[in-house]
Amino acid sequence: MATRKNSTDDPLAPLTLAVGQEDLLLDRAVQQVVAAARAADADTDVRDLTPDQLQPGTLAELTSPSLFAERKVVIVRNAQDLAADTVKDVKAYLGAPVEEITLVLLHAGGAKGKGLLDAARKAGAREVACPKTTKPAERLTFVRSEFRTHGRSATPEACQALVDSIGSDLRELASAVSQLIADVEGTIDEAVVGRYYTGRAEASSFTVADRAVEGRAAEALEALRWSLSTGVAPVLITSALAQGVRAIGKLSSARGGRPADLARELGMPPWKIDRVRQQMRGWTPDGVAVALRAVAAADAGVKGGGDDPEYALEKAVVAVARAARAGGR
Repeated sequence: MATRKNSTDDPLAPLTLAVGQEDLLLDRAVQQVVAAARAADADTDVRDLTPDQLQPGTLAELTSPSLFAERKVVIVRNAQDLAADTVKDVKAYLGAPVEEITLVLLHAGGAKGKGLLDAARKAGAREVACPKTTKPAERLTFVRSEFRTHGRSATPEACQALVDSIGSDLRELASAVSQLIADVEGTIDEAVVGRYYTGRAEASSFTVADRAVEGRAAEALEALRWSLSTGVAPVLITSALAQGVRAIGKLSSARGGRPADLARELGMPPWKIDRVRQQMRGWTPDGVAVALRAVAAADAGVKGGGDDPEYALEKAVVAVARAARAGGR
């Protein structure tokens, strides 16, 4: 999905500029540079910094010559938020980059911090576009591109069904594509997507999520255990939980309107608007925040951050169900 705007296609170029607000694409731009650097030198030192961590003088310290001439990748996130004195340091560095060091600037691309953005471009930065996907057609293009990147075929109907089922979150779409290509051989068609994302005999990840966001903890746990016993990947369950909670958060903060209008505004299919409206009774803004933190912790747990993925999922399901009842249900 991310496209480069200049002729430089070397991830080890002295400067990479990732511009946009799509988190998945920004992370992929960073991962590509880090992977290339570690392929060249397994001992590459990677420093990943936020604006508050990059104080005046910090960049000079990080890029000072080393006795061991080690390769280094310095990543600066939200570069548009850097303090004025730090921006001066970065601009000075752009004029004399250090060999064996790759600087990666992540910039939102708006008017804020435009001076640094212009300076990076003038310095000949390798640029990676990471625009936020706001239209269904863009998400459909993304899904098709994901399948092509993995060397797999999917029918147009399958791609559309996946977008309709998953929604607007690119991470969730990418995760769904990865799961399908891992589990299914040959061309992926609409029937395959339907088995994974609109049913799977009462054991789908979305059944778990639906019961949880409705505050029905016992039923959600039962569906969770059945799903796991039938081979549903834990990452699909955390993805479905996250999608369910985010949908409630989006709809609760949206202005009223017809389902079709809200669907366009929020990037959901119209049928989902009606379902989420029914599910959101009892939810509060604090409940949404608590539930999202619980799901994020479970997601980390099932991806290797914990010893017991099943327990991590159970904790998240219970937390989401409790949050659904926080408003009095």
